[in-house]
Amino acid sequence: MNGLGQSIELDRPLVLATRNRGKIGEFTELFKGSGIEVRTLDDFGPIPQIAEDGETFEDNAVIKARFTARVLGLPALADDSGLTVKAIGGEPGIFSARYAGEGASDMENNLKLLEKMKGMEERSAAFICILAIAVPRGPALIYEGICEGVISTELMGSDGFGYDPLFYYPPLKKTFAQMSRAEKNQVSHRGKVMQELRGELDKVCIWLRQRLLEEPF
Repeated sequence: MNGLGQSIELDRPLVLATRNRGKIGEFTELFKGSGIEVRTLDDFGPIPQIAEDGETFEDNAVIKARFTARVLGLPALADDSGLTVKAIGGEPGIFSARYAGEGASDMENNLKLLEKMKGMEERSAAFICILAIAVPRGPALIYEGICEGVISTELMGSDGFGYDPLFYYPPLKKTFAQMSRAEKNQVSHRGKVMQELRGELDKVCIWLRQRLLEEPF
């Protein structure tokens, strides 16, 4: 049942186009009780590497969703998200996951950002999440979520992932890494975009059913 108390039916599972355990946990939690069967890339065999070569978060989200849908023959959901920091020209932006280099750990990325912002007073930042839902052919549905905060001068908290220990959210007086998952889902960029999506699940399912009928596979 969805939030409107109506049954949602989709004859195929929706694939989350990610292997990131943190993202999978958040998406799974937010889809709980929606009536949509959710799977992840871990439920399938090896698939080709996705080239995230877009110039914007939206480009990369659509690339990942469409590629996954085409390879697996199932509707797919992908997000591209990252941190933008005003004082350093919007960095790390689309390079958030590899800010300190290819294969960099979350800690390495965080430490690079701390070093880059050393001594800076202007520390406003925003997390941005673009979510795309696609079928093998045709257009994709796009959703956007933004959460504004500031970059802490030190790592705080042990939960979450990515830049969560540095992203301080003034209304709750905590970094994302100091929040419970429920708290974070209420205010985060990904939480906001998923809440918007959940409010339109009936429309999304109708759109998906129509697209799947038009594009049998």
